Amino acid sequence: MTKPRDVVVATHGHCFDGMASAAVFTHLMRAISPGQPLEFRYRSCGYGPGMTMIPEAWLDGDDNAILDFRFTPTERLTWYFDHHITGFGSTEERDAALQRGQQPKPGGRPLRIFYDAAYGSCTKLIADVARERFGVENETLKELVRWADLIDAARFPSAEAAIDRTEPVLQLASVVEHHGDGPFLKNAVPRLLERPVGEVARDPDFAELYRPLAAAQEAFIARVKKNGEVMGRVVLVDLTDAPLEGAAKFATYALYPQCVYSVTLTRAKQHCKISVGYNPWCGQERQHDIAAICRRYEGGGHPVVGAASFPLSEMARAREVARSIARELDA
Repeated sequence: MTKPRDVVVATHGHCFDGMASAAVFTHLMRAISPGQPLEFRYRSCGYGPGMTMIPEAWLDGDDNAILDFRFTPTERLTWYFDHHITGFGSTEERDAALQRGQQPKPGGRPLRIFYDAAYGSCTKLIADVARERFGVENETLKELVRWADLIDAARFPSAEAAIDRTEPVLQLASVVEHHGDGPFLKNAVPRLLERPVGEVARDPDFAELYRPLAAAQEAFIARVKKNGEVMGRVVLVDLTDAPLEGAAKFATYALYPQCVYSVTLTRAKQHCKISVGYNPWCGQERQHDIAAICRRYEGGGHPVVGAASFPLSEMARAREVARSIARELDA
């Protein structure tokens, strides 16, 4: 019996785009490995204080992929897909990675690297590469790709539509944001490969996970409304008075539609987080590169949205940084 090839898929955890990327990549690997049994291990990766990239020890498979997450410079890596402008620590690191992808070292592992910051989602990048480079498509995954691109690029018609959770797929997105660790991905990815995401989102266990989140999201919206401080073109929201139980992305834009940017400070059990975003429905042009701002604090993201994390012991500093960012965005 042929031993299965061990494939480690390290993807952005607690993120719909990260989960969808893992599903599309899994299909690609199966399609280009006919007759070769594959065994997938999913690792949910998240940014936090002191963790700006995936530890090399996590990449211990026969094939190792990083999806929708910061590049880790290691010879163990064999696949890399990302669309964040802060996907690399420096232009030198990016150039070296691209060079390795074109000309691998003698005897070294080849690296297939696909990086394009113009993409709204990593899922669509993987789907396009699968089709254009490898001739691989999957009708079942097309709905998942569409939703991932809609959610990650905030292509909703309005802020109100973005926070509406009557659609089961958006409910699933909330579940992923709260529960999307490695075991969750191992459970979810096979379903997404077999059935359209609209059907998977209605599965009873996912619906059950969403029920308590619905109330938590309503409470989050109420907290944003209560704690929001308008600073010219920016709304600054400090929610560090209590740990975050659930969030509703884009709530600041629905509640403060006149604001061009939002800066939200939240805290979890082990760290606090500053989330910064541009309001795509404000009708005004973006004048700041949010990813560049967040990079100063070992964070990152896209020109339109980004984040940075701090240890709980640095709560006071995080508050100062959040206010400083808000002032800068209003300038």
